[in-house]
Amino acid sequence: MVTIRPMGERALLAEVADLAAVLRLHAALAADPPGGVDDLVPAARTVLVAFDPARIAASAVVAWIREASTTVADAAPPGPRVDIPVRYDGADLDDAAALVGIRPGDLVARHTAAEWTVAFTGFAPGFAYLVSDDWPFDVPRLPRPRTRVPAGAVGLAGAFSGAYPRETPGGWRLIASTDAALFDPHAADPVLLPPRARVRFVPARERVRGVPVAASGRGGPAETADAVTAPSRSATALRVLASGPLATVQDLGRPGRAALGVARSGALDRGALRVANRLVGNAETAAGIEITLGGFRVRAERETWIAVTGALADLRVDGRAVDAYAPVLLSAGAELFVAPARAGLRLYLAVRGGVVGPVTLGSRATDVLGGLGPAPLRAGDAVSSGGQARPVSVVDAFPWTVPPAVVDVALRPGPRADRFVVGAVEVLVGASWTVSSDADRVGIRLDGPALGRTRVEELPSEGMRPGAVQVPPHGRPVILLADGPVTGGYPVIGVVADAALDALAQARPGNRVRFRRG
Repeated sequence: MVTIRPMGERALLAEVADLAAVLRLHAALAADPPGGVDDLVPAARTVLVAFDPARIAASAVVAWIREASTTVADAAPPGPRVDIPVRYDGADLDDAAALVGIRPGDLVARHTAAEWTVAFTGFAPGFAYLVSDDWPFDVPRLPRPRTRVPAGAVGLAGAFSGAYPRETPGGWRLIASTDAALFDPHAADPVLLPPRARVRFVPARERVRGVPVAASGRGGPAETADAVTAPSRSATALRVLASGPLATVQDLGRPGRAALGVARSGALDRGALRVANRLVGNAETAAGIEITLGGFRVRAERETWIAVTGALADLRVDGRAVDAYAPVLLSAGAELFVAPARAGLRLYLAVRGGVVGPVTLGSRATDVLGGLGPAPLRAGDAVSSGGQARPVSVVDAFPWTVPPAVVDVALRPGPRADRFVVGAVEVLVGASWTVSSDADRVGIRLDGPALGRTRVEELPSEGMRPGAVQVPPHGRPVILLADGPVTGGYPVIGVVADAALDALAQARPGNRVRFRRG
């Protein structure tokens, strides 16, 4: 039995009885997805199916899911076997053993004797949630999560075990550590533990067969600037003199990789980046610089065309005012200054030839939560651009409007509206919400009336999307953006329409957000 719930206009959530049913359904769906289905994200009780409505109708996706749910095999086919060398030196080993009423040595013995299966990935790129029929314990999370869990830490939470691919905050009980390369974005297979993989934890003193370690990678060549549709030549075009609060390289992101725990990322205001690229003769997919709040200064190292779009800010070249949304020729040595934004939040700087640099999982985008892509720009950094493939636009300017202080966004149905009190959706749509200071590339928390929930227990982790409106226990909605997690445990009451996400990218603290059904 499968229950299909809406997740906005570009995804559906297929809910089944338990994790075993998830594994069977995911295996059936992954065996032969139709054209237009872009991603499958298994989780604790659900499979999120992401699709492109321009290529396949939602009704066709629903029919496909229902047919797959009636034809799945009794058991999902097993995945590859992976041995993980570990040292049982975790800070919480003794406490975890005491919580389940056994000695630390016995907990270690049970952990190593069990054969684990990757149920799903999420939280961070390559983070695998492992389950085992041989593991009878339910280990509570820490009452207060750590702000820093080191890469390679192996932990327990509930019935799950897992290992942290990179340093992140976390609330799992840490019992061990490993040097295995759990996630290598430059490898041919970036995730060591994909869904359905069979995993055994092996004490490091034992001989381990074929286990990749952090220094070795997994055999895939590192992608470079020339690896995907990059210009054949590049040279330094700009030198960063001041970066402002945050400046990152962004293109249109990494869609279709959520099953690996990798967010879409990319420019938050995709329309602004596309226009900037068109104005200087680039393909719309070229990388540019996303500038948060302004205060950004660069010097041209050679003559080059640029264009700035997005938020409203004064632009000056060597002290002379120039227009936004228009191509501007910088001579060698000229300095461009992007002043602090007066309306809106993010500006986009396109450079003729596109910003070039290392490609990670098909994109040059910086993912601030997942730690993928280049580091944020700093003073002194060189910005390289590629060859010139198209003429500079013949238009003198592109029509645009100043980002408003009140952002009106279309809201589509979410999968968990039934977890809220009667009238909660009407409150969400009827209220005027204030963008809080807790807003970044991961998400935007809104201040306003609390949305009451009828069920307060933790929701098993399930797939998330940019635009998902989650409601944590405090009752204030959080809108996930492009760098947001691909799975989460807060109920989603609605999903912002994909076309409205660009407008939200320009919402700054203190601005207002109004939802409307549509």
